[in-house]
Amino acid sequence: MSLRTLPLLFINLGGEMVYILDQRLKAQVIPDEKAKKVLHDIVSTMFNRRFMDELFKPQELYSKKGLRTVFDRLAHASIMRLNTASMDKLYDLMTMAFKYQVAMSLTPRDVLLVTLNHIDAIQSFVAESPVISGHVDNVYQLLITNYGKLSIGEFQLIRQTLLNFFQDMHIRVSIFLKDKVQNSNGRFAISTAGMVPYGSEPPGIIRMFSTEGEHVKTASFPSGGNYTYSMQQGSIELQGNRCTQLGTNMYAMNKPFETTISVPAPQQPMSMDKNSQNPLAKAELNLLAQLIGTLDEKAAASSEFRLNLFRTDEEEEQAQALRPADLHAQVIQIDARCGGMDGELAKIMGDMKVVEQAGTANSSKGDDLLNLMDSTQ
Repeated sequence: MSLRTLPLLFINLGGEMVYILDQRLKAQVIPDEKAKKVLHDIVSTMFNRRFMDELFKPQELYSKKGLRTVFDRLAHASIMRLNTASMDKLYDLMTMAFKYQVAMSLTPRDVLLVTLNHIDAIQSFVAESPVISGHVDNVYQLLITNYGKLSIGEFQLIRQTLLNFFQDMHIRVSIFLKDKVQNSNGRFAISTAGMVPYGSEPPGIIRMFSTEGEHVKTASFPSGGNYTYSMQQGSIELQGNRCTQLGTNMYAMNKPFETTISVPAPQQPMSMDKNSQNPLAKAELNLLAQLIGTLDEKAAASSEFRLNLFRTDEEEEQAQALRPADLHAQVIQIDARCGGMDGELAKIMGDMKVVEQAGTANSSKGDDLLNLMDSTQ
């Protein structure tokens, strides 16, 4: 297992969440001002500099339930509200989209290019806010610093860790089924056509050499597919040509999407005792809770709205009724107080407390999470 996997998992899932929410906000004709606030608030919280600094420390992956808890909180970091069925669907779409991208990557290094595609797109969503755009630039620099010079072997370990994390998730998504990249059992179909990795040749040629190393004969065999050369290696430069569409916004073409939730087989409840928890993960969850929990609930409630991830309210209600009762029965308690933290995180969270400035008493305190994040820098 790679201890460098968590930032890539978090950023890519976050990027997919932004894509899906943007599509649904437009589909429900949410006013532009509210839609923009939702995306800005979520990206600002997700890419908060202090939280990112903690996230990029070498550590094990969160548990599936722990990661779901993080994105539950992120999705509600603004004025948007999702009921349980819609949140289930949002998370299913996020995880299956990134699983598809990891599975279809031509080389292990492509996982970084997929991540940078998400970063490029997120940057376009927040381009009007210099502060949040600066958060995104900071994440890009962290990615280049931590992953820019990794070997193929290290990337392969990261990719394998991601695939292990996703291996039991086989949720059918209509956009994949219609494109015939997913089978009816929820597993992805590997294509026998397309480009081969950069620096590789299409299969079908056998070269034979003498004992002296001289090329003496060439033979060929049918490869069973239609392969082409990759003419360029993906760039990791800022807004560079990634040479892959994986990680870009697949909802930009206004394709409808649905999920079919397969009821998981009964499993032994996951042990939640203190010895099985990742202390750093728990501390980071608490830090995230502090970031989100500082939003004034009364101020936000005046402009809250509910987002539906289904086409109609009836579909959402039906999905809620069919939802397995124990799908997420295990609840992770998140303590946003500093008492349960280690000294370093307690100091970080203490620094993030907002002191009301003179002359701002008439403003809507906590009305905009962006202002909160600005004040922490």
